[in-house]
Amino acid sequence: MRHEVLSSQLIRALRGSRSQTALSRRLGYRSNVIYTWEAGDGFPTAARALGVARRVGVEPSEALARFYDQPPSWLGEIDVATRSGVTRLLGDLRGHRSINELAAATGRNRYAVSRWIKGTTEPRLPDFLRLVEACSLRLLDFIAAFVDPARLPAVADAWCALEAARGAARDAPWSHAVLRALELEQYRALPRHERGWIARRLGISVDEEDHCLELLSQAGQIREGSEGHFEHQVATVDVRRDRLATRNLAAWCAELGQTRLAESGAGTFTFNLFGVSAQDLARLRQLQRDYFAELRAIVAESQPVERVAVANMQIFCLDE
Repeated sequence: MRHEVLSSQLIRALRGSRSQTALSRRLGYRSNVIYTWEAGDGFPTAARALGVARRVGVEPSEALARFYDQPPSWLGEIDVATRSGVTRLLGDLRGHRSINELAAATGRNRYAVSRWIKGTTEPRLPDFLRLVEACSLRLLDFIAAFVDPARLPAVADAWCALEAARGAARDAPWSHAVLRALELEQYRALPRHERGWIARRLGISVDEEDHCLELLSQAGQIREGSEGHFEHQVATVDVRRDRLATRNLAAWCAELGQTRLAESGAGTFTFNLFGVSAQDLARLRQLQRDYFAELRAIVAESQPVERVAVANMQIFCLDE
């Protein structure tokens, strides 16, 4: 992804029907700085870019609340359109990822990444977007919280593919597992795709396998490669933006766990029913978010792929 081009297009989309000169003046500049940013000859810092969003009527805290779905408590306590706010945001998205990991993922010097994470210096908008992608794996959703990604040529096709992939996940939850099965070393070792192999591996019907492969292909997530195997076009699909897909997949995962527990108990099943303060409940929910961020980071780097697994953790109040 060309983050400089994406940054220019993001500024242009935020500007909307306003002239470059008018928005530059509204931001307090005497020169036509918006022209410079849109031309890619220079870029605002992350905090300044979030300030631009605010000036055109897109409140950053509200946009980030949409991005998070379950906003962290600190979001209402700090102005994210400031250096300290950007530092807090990046620290939250970062989770437990090391500076070296972020440097490798962004292609930036580890000392520069360290200064950005600590808030010693501010990242320019392109580097900020790189960090958001490296930390969250959800850059398109981050952009969608501020503007319509379909209006940005740099990511329009990727956004349409992601939305189609979410539709497949919503309509056929097993497609998630089928997609993961295509990563298995054992599948890759087959001479070519063997109809029914995935079905036997996952314990589903051959018709279900065929249906999922067809949906994944239509969504552009897979294609048939030259070696006769199905290959990934899209490796990861995050469905949190699609509430219906999220509910369907959460229910599906919970039902899978219930079935596994009832039939064999194979797996790790833990539970705890407890009373807790509202403040500590918020801490536990943040802990859950941190856990899944770390889980996703481990999964993203895990090689070779040898098993298809489900992680399902629930926190909810019985007295709500």
